[in-house]
Amino acid sequence: MLQKSILVTLFVLFSNLADAAQPVRDATRGELLYSTHCIACHSAQVHWRNKRLATDWISLRTEVYRWQKFSGLGWGDDDVAAVARYLNALHYHYPVPD
Repeated sequence: MLQKSILVTLFVLFSNLADAAQPVRDATRGELLYSTHCIACHSAQVHWRNKRLATDWISLRTEVYRWQKFSGLGWGDDDVAAVARYLNALHYHYPVPD
C-alpha cells in the first residue's frame, strides 16, 4: 500500500512538472487591444456574418481604423495594423501585402 501511495505521489508531481514545462503563449498586442477595447461589442458573429464590410486586407484594416476612430481610441498605424493582423489570423485569412 505504501509503494502504491509513493507511486501515485510521484506520478502527480511529475505530471505537474510536465505541465509547468509547457510554454505559455503570449498574447499579441493586437489581441490585447481587441480584447480590451472591442470584444465588449463585437462577438465572433460580427466577423462571420455574410454582409461583413471587411472583404480583403485593405478593407479589414480600414474598418479597424474607422471603429477605433469612432470609439475615440486614438490608435496609431501600428496599433491598427496589429489589431487587423490579429483579426485576420483569427477570422478572415486574407492575403496580406508586404
